[in-house]
Amino acid sequence: MSAEHSVPSGPDSEWIPRDTTRAEQPEEAFRENRQWVGRGNAFMSKVDGDAYFMTGAGLPDDAVTEHVSKPRLREGPYPADEVAGRLRAFVEPPSQPQARKTLDHRILLFRAEDGAGAGTAAFALLAERHGTGGITGLDPAEDPARWRPKGGRGYLLQGLSQQAADSLGDVALRGLADLLRRAGAHLVVTVGMEVRLPADTLSWQVTHLPPPPYNVAAGHLRRMAGEGELNGGQLSAALRHLASREFTDHMRTHPFPRDGVELAEELGRAVVSERPAASVLEDLRLGGDAAAGTALEKVRHSADAVSLIAAVALLHCQDRTAVGGLAAELRPLLDERAGAAPTAERPDVLGPSFEERLKAVGASTLPRKPGGGRRYRYWVQPVVFSGRHRPRALLRRLWLEHEGMSELLWRALDALPYQPGVDMAAGRAIGDVLAHATGPGALRRLEPFAESGKRWQRRLVAIALGEVAQYAGLGGAVQGQLRLWSGRRAENIRCTVAETCASSYGLARPAAALGLLDEILGGSEKDEVRSLRAAVSFALSVLLTEEPNHAPVLGKAAEWLASEQGTLRHAFAAEMVCDMAVSTFPRPGRSGPRKVSLADVMGTHPRQALVLVALALDTPATYEAVAQGLLAIEDDPGLRHRAAFPSFLSELSDAAREQRGFKRLMLHRHLNRTTLQQERTAS
Repeated sequence: MSAEHSVPSGPDSEWIPRDTTRAEQPEEAFRENRQWVGRGNAFMSKVDGDAYFMTGAGLPDDAVTEHVSKPRLREGPYPADEVAGRLRAFVEPPSQPQARKTLDHRILLFRAEDGAGAGTAAFALLAERHGTGGITGLDPAEDPARWRPKGGRGYLLQGLSQQAADSLGDVALRGLADLLRRAGAHLVVTVGMEVRLPADTLSWQVTHLPPPPYNVAAGHLRRMAGEGELNGGQLSAALRHLASREFTDHMRTHPFPRDGVELAEELGRAVVSERPAASVLEDLRLGGDAAAGTALEKVRHSADAVSLIAAVALLHCQDRTAVGGLAAELRPLLDERAGAAPTAERPDVLGPSFEERLKAVGASTLPRKPGGGRRYRYWVQPVVFSGRHRPRALLRRLWLEHEGMSELLWRALDALPYQPGVDMAAGRAIGDVLAHATGPGALRRLEPFAESGKRWQRRLVAIALGEVAQYAGLGGAVQGQLRLWSGRRAENIRCTVAETCASSYGLARPAAALGLLDEILGGSEKDEVRSLRAAVSFALSVLLTEEPNHAPVLGKAAEWLASEQGTLRHAFAAEMVCDMAVSTFPRPGRSGPRKVSLADVMGTHPRQALVLVALALDTPATYEAVAQGLLAIEDDPGLRHRAAFPSFLSELSDAAREQRGFKRLMLHRHLNRTTLQQERTAS
């Protein structure tokens, strides 16, 4: 996909020439660092390695990044490829044999410190018994004593709460184990070391012992070589550095598997780019909290340096124009906070260059690269800190430790003109900060942006909430906040709920997401607004990117179509079904990563399609579109085969023979065939 609009040059960018055969309209120009896309989509650059794209509907307030990150923590089935990816470089820990033996009794309470790799070890245990496609995640707030298995799968509950732990006991676990045995299922529960378990559950417990970080790092490097990321010489050099005294000393103080993975990834990048191995350890050191505190202490009297550190940390890996713009918005706010003195008689009106300012705070620019789509093209030059975790460490310290800084950052972000990727980068960064914040009102700080009329700000909130929900135990807080917002009638706040359902949160909790979408569609059709319908369409399209969500989404659409006419639910479902019948849902021109047609649904989910079509034929608003769609499928050999039309029509006849809509369809079909036969005879 590509946008047809051009982008004139700016002070910090050199624009790649584009196709100039199309006349440019004044309203389509790039003004004040705003990127306007009148219609369609424009593929952009990357956010921490994730491809994304921007879409708009003619107004700058509609411009937004619509990339959706895959969740790390799920409530529902884990895709097989995700599980396989987690286990690709898995190193078996010393506690794994005992864990297997305990899981033979169907339940394992897996005790571990945070970051020790118990989650990955649990995936390995369940994949041995049920395969990579047979694992289902449970809500961390679930009480295992009351939970019941729904099939012969491996179930994983990560982060047992103290309240749920208090209700466990040997009797309850024996009863649950019997149910799991009958279902052919297994359950692994990861339990933090701070959670107290009843004494009579000891026989169900195993304490996870992480594998040595050297083994993890070496295994990860070999995986990188096996996948072509390192050649033989680079692998040998990396393993040689890994065995050196400096690296073994580092691993002695950083003993967890994730430390080994991070060390391997940084070391792999270093040998590929031929950087000194010592820079790897320095970069890892800079990502610590102590190093962040030292860096901020050095610049505490410079509004320019603090604003630039904050901008790079919040918009890490984003283009220099976005980082510089945010720093420029924040700097006067910091001057105002400090009560800056008047400038000297002969001020330096030129000031240091952007590169010099970055170097002074430990940041730098990467080589520029082309961004954009086929015609919508320009240069991008990302700004980064050295050190993988340094941006998050600096932002957490600024946001959580220095009073009033979070408010200034929100004000600067609010004043920032939109640029592609800003919502994604800032949302992830803010979500990480809020996941470490304290107090019951942490998520309420998102409300001003959640109420914004600018979609990119609402998208930022959605991404932030999705990030918070990836921490075991915090998903309930996110769900509670979304429930509160979904009950409000304000258009923008309901759009934010839909945007959150179209984020990693929705993919992680599809059932909860459908419940929230049902709530925000409550009310009369008269109250409908275009932006809400578009937001719900996008959310459903995101859910449809994963196969297990297809049946629930189609079932919810049927439920809405069967609701009372004149309601927002009914109106939305009627449009959804008509779009599927005529072309696709979402319809061409509307954003959405997965588009489905009526023929697709009939071929892949005939049961759900049967219910939906039968309802649609009896609904005045949808009859004409669905009838024409069915006849078009029958007349097209390719669509007819894809939809398995003959068998579908037979089943529809059995299910809806007495319905008025079906009788109309059969009459319509007969007249259509008669007309075609007469035309062929005449010709």
